[in-house]
Amino acid sequence: MYGEPSEAADVTAIGDAIGQSEAFLAFQEQLSRVAPVDRPVLIVGERGTGKELAAKRLHFLSGRWQEPLVELNCAALSPTLIESELFGHEPGAFTGATGRRRGRFEAADGGTLFLDELGNIPVPVQEKILRVVEYGAFERVGGSEVVRVDVRIVGATNADLKGLADDGRFMRDLLDRLSFEVIYVPPLRERKEDILLLATHFAGRMAVELGRSNAPQFSDRVVKAMENHPWRGNVRELKNVVERAVYRCAGDRITEIEFDPFRSPFAPEGTAPGGRDKDAAAAKAPEICAATEMPPVSLDEPFLDAVRRYEIALICAALEETRYNQRQAAERLGLTYHQFRGLYRKYAGDLE
Repeated sequence: MYGEPSEAADVTAIGDAIGQSEAFLAFQEQLSRVAPVDRPVLIVGERGTGKELAAKRLHFLSGRWQEPLVELNCAALSPTLIESELFGHEPGAFTGATGRRRGRFEAADGGTLFLDELGNIPVPVQEKILRVVEYGAFERVGGSEVVRVDVRIVGATNADLKGLADDGRFMRDLLDRLSFEVIYVPPLRERKEDILLLATHFAGRMAVELGRSNAPQFSDRVVKAMENHPWRGNVRELKNVVERAVYRCAGDRITEIEFDPFRSPFAPEGTAPGGRDKDAAAAKAPEICAATEMPPVSLDEPFLDAVRRYEIALICAALEETRYNQRQAAERLGLTYHQFRGLYRKYAGDLE
């Protein structure tokens, strides 16, 4: 079973940014190295990798740490609103603008402005951002007064900004100015050594939220399942999966974990979101089964011992193929769920 990480492990932890893998430590070192350098930084990574946490680390390790850190998710706003949010507006600038409003650049004066999903900013607004980067000046929407600010910009994206620049959807001059340093956040699949550390952290926090005195531990098979999962949603997905497992666990050990909460034997055919992957999973089944080591046959071994080893191997293969969904594993073996559960309890000590 797995619970708390070893005390001897060289673990780095900043909020939910926890890890000891080589990729994670190299990423953290790059953040620490560029943080004191007062230049724009681009953080690039898949969804759920922790780009916002990286931006916060950059700010609080910089000389601006006592000044504001202001954030704006550019994907959450329509193109017409982004300009007003960034630069503010004057009374009468547009319908509903009854008074002067400061934008995020003014709010971040002296500090850091974190622009998440940078690739969603329209080109005309990019031109105004470029002027701020170069001259530290802009006008509010509907105004002519020049506003001067001192702001460090940290941008984040999972988009291909170079590709957008080639297509004319992102200003190449702005890209050049924002990319003093480009930091790639490693995806979770490149940080397998960190999965158990993160899972234990999230399990402990969920246990506290549920009012439990201790967090349940993970069985060996659950740890193996987590380490082999592709984690397309990265750390955010891991957090949701672990919290769900802790919530569903009635004891002190997690022996089942569900990666897709939409999976159900009662879901209408073709309506569950996970149903789209059915054909792909079926195509991979022979490969997964072939990778599962089946016990060799020996006539010198007692018959019941050989049957026991073969049943355990079949259960393991079915669980791996169905990503440890016991109802689906039962169907794969042609058993009822209760029959499968009986075998699972019978061999529980050998399956964990």
